[in-house]
Amino acid sequence: MEQDLRTQLARGRGAVSNADSRYSTVTRHGDSDGWDRDEEQPILRTQVSVERPRSAITYNRSPDLPFDRSINPYRGCEHGCVYCFARPTHAYLGLSPGLDFETRLVARPGIDAVLRKELGRKTYTVAPMAIGTNTDPYQPVEKEHGIMRACLEVLADCGHPVAIVTKGTLIERDLDILGAMARRGLVRVGVSVTTLDADLCRRMEPRAPSPERRLRMIERLSAAGVPVRIMASPMVPALTDPELEAILAAGKAVGARTASWIMLRLPQEVSPLWQEWLAAHYPDRAGRVMSKLREMHGGKDYDARWGHRMRGTGSYAEMVAHRFNLAVKRLGLRTEAPPMRTDLFLPPVPPSDQLSLF
Repeated sequence: MEQDLRTQLARGRGAVSNADSRYSTVTRHGDSDGWDRDEEQPILRTQVSVERPRSAITYNRSPDLPFDRSINPYRGCEHGCVYCFARPTHAYLGLSPGLDFETRLVARPGIDAVLRKELGRKTYTVAPMAIGTNTDPYQPVEKEHGIMRACLEVLADCGHPVAIVTKGTLIERDLDILGAMARRGLVRVGVSVTTLDADLCRRMEPRAPSPERRLRMIERLSAAGVPVRIMASPMVPALTDPELEAILAAGKAVGARTASWIMLRLPQEVSPLWQEWLAAHYPDRAGRVMSKLREMHGGKDYDARWGHRMRGTGSYAEMVAHRFNLAVKRLGLRTEAPPMRTDLFLPPVPPSDQLSLF
């Protein structure tokens, strides 16, 4: 009965529970009240709180990443992708990486003004900015808050290059800015397509656009001149990896120029959430999926070492990598995009300063 209750509570969401974070000092546990009857549970509504950011740019030194700086307009993500490696970041807020991550969001209005200030510092050195590498900047709440568009306007005004990763079709709203930036060599977009199976997508990524809709989004971005990468990520062994070649071919057919892939990652609280989801939705495949993942990570659910965490090691990981290499060669896709321009960057002028006449 407890499993039924959890599944009912999670209807329309990715996680099937609200597991406590690693920092929790108490443990919550749902149980029957003793009445022998089923009761309809309330639908979990999305709640959005506001954070006034003191900084906009986050820097990293990871050798696994092709960028050293990023912006996060939101904390948490309503798309609810059960596998999301960013879920553990909600623990820092005292919230669960489970259902809280996809229902209790944090918007960061005013981050565009902070960004403008940081870009205007004399010590700032331009390099491509990444957005969407943690949580999706074009998740549904962006329609109301418009924080991503405000950040994009700052970057466009300054001639600053930006790389965007998203599943959200709301990016089409910003084609006016993106198209103009693309003509100057200042933008590229990565669109994640995990599966072409609409039913699997609805279970695994419940509030993200359907695979078909994402492919149309790639087509529209490409038609506007925006360079697009088809991201077959994450690949789930024994569940989605049989679709690798089909995903790449579908992306190529609608205009994607480059391609990439990443194996499923299960850091911190993501592993138990993922295994709980597997047991609820695909119990017949759960053992095989986890066996293959552990095979790639030295017997563990996940190995976070640099140079290892993105794809794992061993024969299975090598086989998927080989299939990817053959597919991109056959399709004429590239794995590396041309560098974006950094020579067009002009630091923003503070509002109080007069513009130079010369």
